[in-house]
Amino acid sequence: MIESVTCAIDDVEVDCDTWQPIEERDKFLEAIKERAYRKGNFTLSSGRESNHYVNLKPVTLTGDALLYISWCILECIEPNSVAVAGLTLGADPLVSGVSIAATLDDRKVDALIVRKEPKGHGTAAWIEGRLPEKGSRVTVLEDVVTTGGSSIKAVEKLRDAGYVVERVVSIVNRQEGTEADDAFAAVGVELISLFSLEEFAE
Repeated sequence: MIESVTCAIDDVEVDCDTWQPIEERDKFLEAIKERAYRKGNFTLSSGRESNHYVNLKPVTLTGDALLYISWCILECIEPNSVAVAGLTLGADPLVSGVSIAATLDDRKVDALIVRKEPKGHGTAAWIEGRLPEKGSRVTVLEDVVTTGGSSIKAVEKLRDAGYVVERVVSIVNRQEGTEADDAFAAVGVELISLFSLEEFAE
């Protein structure tokens, strides 16, 4: 018998069938510990110093891990989202994986990639992919949230393009104080994180 697994959305515990079976979640956590996490002295992309470094690409660019986490993320995006998007590079495999998982689930969720700088030629576009109609709802994805800056940049560019963006789903929340939570609240965005740093940092 498979036990029910509980995950948290905005500090509220909710049932999340995607997390079953428990062994798969444990395997994913173990992959993060082995391939994505380091303890030491590091300077993060935000410029701050930290004793913890998390680079999820060695995990999210692995087929079985990406398939598993894509199903988990799909459960957490808004039901009426027509697309998932994120700032390159960390979100690139996530948006592709979730789009495929949605197709397997008979849902239509396209993938969008938000550039860090506008395209240097042609249309000078910020967003790559098949663009939905203006006014459509898009959920932003992120691999690791520290200050929230990368996700918020993606949110802003998507909103500038005419889309409704009110939720960010991340794999790991580094829990660096309340800075990220405060930043998301300031722009009217809900943050859902599937894992916290404390789950694999020892």
